[in-house]
Amino acid sequence: MTVILKLDLADAAATDALGSALAATFPGASLAAVIVGLHGELGAGKTSCVRSLLRGLGVQGTVRSPTYTLVETYLLPGLTAIHADLYRLRVPGEFLDLGVSEFLLPGHLILLEWSENGAGYVPPPDLDLTLGYAGEGRTATLEARTALAEPWLEKLGDDSRLTPYLSNLT
Repeated sequence: MTVILKLDLADAAATDALGSALAATFPGASLAAVIVGLHGELGAGKTSCVRSLLRGLGVQGTVRSPTYTLVETYLLPGLTAIHADLYRLRVPGEFLDLGVSEFLLPGHLILLEWSENGAGYVPPPDLDLTLGYAGEGRTATLEARTALAEPWLEKLGDDSRLTPYLSNLT
């Protein structure tokens, strides 16, 4: 069964709540790397959501957008989070040059903005998160792509922080 969550995010606080809830329900990466593909137009809130997720996992200090560096790494006890932005890749094969593939091991959370720009080289995500514009707010669609992500989204759907934003649980 595919688990899909749809949320209506009225403002930046709602996007932050989503990131925090993703952190609170994160299943861990002790058995395999967890890959999250982030999709949406420029300014839709991908980096803001990731920033809240990373803060919720315990990252302190500055959480930078990887727009210019392309890859940012965050070391946490028992977990290394990799946040990459593939927007500026000219050809999908440039993904290999970023070195992200070296982190596809247990104990790693890989967050890939514009993952579609690495098509054919980016491993399939466990979870796809798509943010889009909806008037003054945003929408978020989360889709579990693997058995690892299904219970993550089920727990996320039960997280009371998201109740006001939840459109459906299918």
